[in-house]
Amino acid sequence: MLPKRVEVTEVGTRDGLQSECRIVPTADKIALINAFIRAGIRRLEVSSFVSPRAVPQLADAAEVMAGIERVNGLTLACLVPNRRGAERAAAAQVDEMVAFVSASESHNQTNVNRTIRESLEGFRDVVDIAAAHGIVVHGAIATSFGCPFEGDVPTEQVVGIVGRMREMGITGVTLGDTTGMATPPIVTTLCNAIRAAHPDVAITLHFHNTRGIGLVNVMAGLQAGIDRYESSVAGLGGCPFAPDATGNICTEDLVYLLHEMGIETGIDLDALLEIARGVEPLVGHALAGQVMKAGPRLRRYSMDAVRRAVG
Repeated sequence: MLPKRVEVTEVGTRDGLQSECRIVPTADKIALINAFIRAGIRRLEVSSFVSPRAVPQLADAAEVMAGIERVNGLTLACLVPNRRGAERAAAAQVDEMVAFVSASESHNQTNVNRTIRESLEGFRDVVDIAAAHGIVVHGAIATSFGCPFEGDVPTEQVVGIVGRMREMGITGVTLGDTTGMATPPIVTTLCNAIRAAHPDVAITLHFHNTRGIGLVNVMAGLQAGIDRYESSVAGLGGCPFAPDATGNICTEDLVYLLHEMGIETGIDLDALLEIARGVEPLVGHALAGQVMKAGPRLRRYSMDAVRRAVG
């Protein structure tokens, strides 16, 4: 009962770049996003309208939005932390605002310096501004599968936050695995609990590969019937407000897995691999992508390209 088609959201220019020390020029971000669109990606988390002082890498969110070549069926999403961020996002003509909160109090304090209750109350401003401009609001819950400060996060706590979002009219929610604490049993339990309590809420899963089982968790999500996933080109990313938060699952690795399973994405894998190989020079260090190094499994090599055994 696996999904026949999966929507892949590219988050590389937001969640991917936000913790990078080297500031990537605006023109390069725009070129990267336009390349994703040409490769067939139709939902992108472009940037975040947070304080430039908090995340300098994303200070050019409006300029990046202005340079994107829009096509039919494209959704450009941006994170918004508050009323001011929502106003800026609306002026930049985003297609979707992402209102975010953490499932644990401690991470929410380190991430946005608010309690969970204060963050949720602030969502109402975002929802009102978005509605006035005909913009969809999507919810995102960080540390849904575990908190680096508190450990396990009770399932009912996440389900309750989804319920509060639903009361505000938010019908799509991303469950974020901020520091790679998800495991298949946790994924299955949480997805089933949310669907039982809020069957009309569309679930998106956002995994990090901190402990090497990001794609294993994707398999658990697929088996639970989830058909929306977020990922980052070449494995870029990590939360700057959580310890040891390494990169997201790689978009090209995810797409390779899905295609090998016969699941459609609408994405050109070869084009995506070419994009991924060009990201390392932008950030100035090696990245975690596997398929961009090895290529698809049926990649052919010349026998003359390898050293022959002698003796």
